Amino acid sequence: MQTIFLQAGGILDFAPFILMLGVLYFFMIRPQMKRQKKEKEFQSSIKKGTKVITSSGIHGKIVEINDNDNTITLETGAGKIKFERSAISLD
Repeated sequence: MQTIFLQAGGILDFAPFILMLGVLYFFMIRPQMKRQKKEKEFQSSIKKGTKVITSSGIHGKIVEINDNDNTITLETGAGKIKFERSAISLD
């Protein structure tokens, strides 16, 4: 009789841990995955002439897209700068 209570107590001891993992997934991991998906879609859909902001905060207009090495060239107030496509931010 005592072994049944010990087994049930063992399972219930993990309930807060499982609940914490669920909350972590729905409030932190899932939104981050959605944001990464939107960023990837945005980066693949950019075209020449689009005004963008890099992840480092540089504003510019796309003047060239090179699919071979996955880079873009931005025209800024200081001139033209070459960036990795992944440096372009959604915001």
